[in-house]
Amino acid sequence: MPSFGPSVLAYTDDVADRRDASDGFSRFGAYLGYNAGLLHEDGAPLSARKFAFAAWQIATGPVMAPGYVRVRPDLHSLTLVSHGEDMDQVAVRVDVPLRHHQLAARPDHRLSDWQRDVWATDGDFTALTEPRPTGRNELLVTASLLLAVPGHLLVTPTAAEPGREMTAQAKNAVTALVAWTNNHAHLVNDLLAGAWR
Repeated sequence: MPSFGPSVLAYTDDVADRRDASDGFSRFGAYLGYNAGLLHEDGAPLSARKFAFAAWQIATGPVMAPGYVRVRPDLHSLTLVSHGEDMDQVAVRVDVPLRHHQLAARPDHRLSDWQRDVWATDGDFTALTEPRPTGRNELLVTASLLLAVPGHLLVTPTAAEPGREMTAQAKNAVTALVAWTNNHAHLVNDLLAGAWR
């Protein structure tokens, strides 16, 4: 089974997908069926761009929880966004919470910072959460990386209705996006200065 690491920001969980499948084939495929309205335009297959957005939305929380795509707990989110001059391109947006000690200049020490969530951890990677209310001011810094996705990575579906063919294509679509994101993990590591929390 895959696990998180410095070069793994996300992974697709095929083991759990098959093990937990209500149809004996794919849990993600079943969720595609539940959300069939997102997967076609008036009965015609979606464009590769629209299919990427729909497949990603279904493969991740809150639609599918736990998701087919698992995201490293120290990241606040990993989403697809429209990108480019005409907003006609796809980018992966990675939101990374930064603690004060990771900033080039330290803010006033009286400001509260992100706190570790000991209940949301995966080994070296622990989620950060807002501090408990103390009456103090807070400075919660989040960096957002936009990773432009080349068009050739997007999968054009050949089907307009969920089934095994569309499930395979949707898995290929999100797997390609996850691989693209992981190829840029060094950018997240640079933000964190190698200091996983």
